[in-house]
Amino acid sequence: MILFSFFGSLMIAMVVAYLFERWDITHSGVVPSILIAFGAVLALFFIRSLFGWSLGSPGVDAIVGSAAALVLIPTEYANRRRTKQNRRR
Repeated sequence: MILFSFFGSLMIAMVVAYLFERWDITHSGVVPSILIAFGAVLALFFIRSLFGWSLGSPGVDAIVGSAAALVLIPTEYANRRRTKQNRRR
């Protein structure tokens, strides 16, 4: 059962990352956003299994964790990349 919740959490993270990219919340690109969301879900899944801490079901953990990581992590990098591209023009 744990294996299904793990891969289900990864699928939810992939969908959340894709939607954040399509809704222009993040500007990192689809593949980097998916990798960032996978990392957050992996960290939350291990915290849940090792310490028993969670925000709810594994699906809720996946949605909250991937959304938080996508908003917090790549904003500075994307801003630097945008300003660098604008200087080249």
